[in-house]
Order: sequence, then structure tokens, then C-alpha cells
Amino acid sequence: QVQRYELGPDWTPRKLEVNIEVPGEIDLNHLKSKGPQDGEDIVPDDKTDSDTSNGSPDEPNQINIDEAAVAQLMDMGFGMNGCIRALNAVGGSNVELAMNWIFEHNGDSDFNDPLSSPSSDPSIDEGVVSSLVQNLGCFTGDQVRAALQECDGAADRAADWLFSHMDDIDGAIAQLQKKSIDTQKHHSPPVLEDGDGRYRLTGLVSHIGKNTGSGHYVAHLRKDEQWVIFNDEKVAISENPPTPHAYLYLYQRIDSIGSQNSSY
Repeated sequence: QVQRYELGPDWTPRKLEVNIEVPGEIDLNHLKSKGPQDGEDIVPDDKTDSDTSNGSPDEPNQINIDEAAVAQLMDMGFGMNGCIRALNAVGGSNVELAMNWIFEHNGDSDFNDPLSSPSSDPSIDEGVVSSLVQNLGCFTGDQVRAALQECDGAADRAADWLFSHMDDIDGAIAQLQKKSIDTQKHHSPPVLEDGDGRYRLTGLVSHIGKNTGSGHYVAHLRKDEQWVIFNDEKVAISENPPTPHAYLYLYQRIDSIGSQNSSY
């Protein structure tokens, strides 16, 4: 795109009548990257939450929690979230150590908050997971998460799904996981083309008129080695396209002319 307009001394846009020599073909091969070169350092990717190996003090990495140990601690009168936090802090199954941890931390402000799961879907509300596990009483946290993911996070629908698949809950979850993997395979990103870096001028847009407040725009396109002008409903062969006066130039990669990618 060419800067064809400027602001005059009175702040009024005015058109610049300047002829520009525009090549019919341009070669950008010298600008193509050839990959890492000697002496170049690759900038590392930004770390995401999933790349971080150490959890924060407020949210430690969650490990496998013994469901029986959770039930045993809850029978002593402690809340489910606090029990899970305690077991997570002591390795997942030692009730005695978990009891000691509870006595030391039951005054923490986040003691009864749900413990986030690094491996869970971020769209799943862990508070809903904890509530369903506690209220339903016969499903694990992973089973509830799978049901919520299948039901778009709706707790009532997830409960119905769990009870309707009680006979083979693990098999039903395995089917959901397989469906998710198949979906990801079918939505793989398209392979990008890489070709020669030479481009040919195939179109241009120009303005007919003395200033921005009058006139209109017309387009010229190259078709079968001829230039064609498109002026509103009028289409005709153009003997002398206004290449030096256009403000927008369109180039197409030469090796793609006549053989475009089917996804274009």
C-alpha cells in the first residue's frame, strides 16, 4: 500500500500526484529464513502453567489422593476440601500425618477451598467437582470431572450422566477420552505451503479524482496476460493500466498461479 494522501497546512487531506515505478515481478527469496545459523541463539518459548514443575506454596502440585483416606478423615468431622488438602500435603494416603497437618493448618484462610488439579480441564469448576463428589458419595473426582466435561460443566446433567453409566462408568469415561482424541486428530492444523519467493503483480487499486472528497476507486486485474478494468458495473480490457498511480498493489506467488492450494 502506498501513501497517496497527506494533510495540507490547513489540515485538509490532499492527494499526492506522484508517479511510482512498480516492478511487474519481485523476488523475496533473499528474505526467506534458512533456519538457525551459526552464532544465533534460539529464543526459548514462554513457559506455560503446564510446563511448570513446582507448584506455588498456595497451590501445591496435586498427587493421587486415597479416596478411602478422605472418607476416614471426613468421618472425623472435617470438610472434604480440607481433607484433600491435608492428604495432598503428606503424600496422599497417610491418615495420621494428614490429621497432624489439619491441626496445624485448619485456621488457614484457604483450608476449605477446593484444591485445583493441574491435570484437569481449566473450564471445569473444581468447586462443583467437590460438591458433586461429596453429595453423590459414590463417584471419584476424576469421574465427576469427565462427566462435567461431557456435559459442558452443567452439574445436574453431569449427575444424570454419572448415574446412567454406573454399570460401566470406567468404560464410559474411556469412550469419552477416545472421542476427544479422535476429535483432536480431525482438527489438526493445515500444513502450510512453502515455495519460491518470486511474486507477480496481478492487481492494483487506483483512485479517480482530485481529492479524497470526490471521485471513486477502480480496480485493475491481470487475466490471461491482459489487464482488465473493473469500474462499478463496467468491465473492459485496459490497454494502459495506471500502474504508476495506484495506491494498492496486489502480488501473487508465481508458483501458485493456476495451481492454488485447495484450501485457499
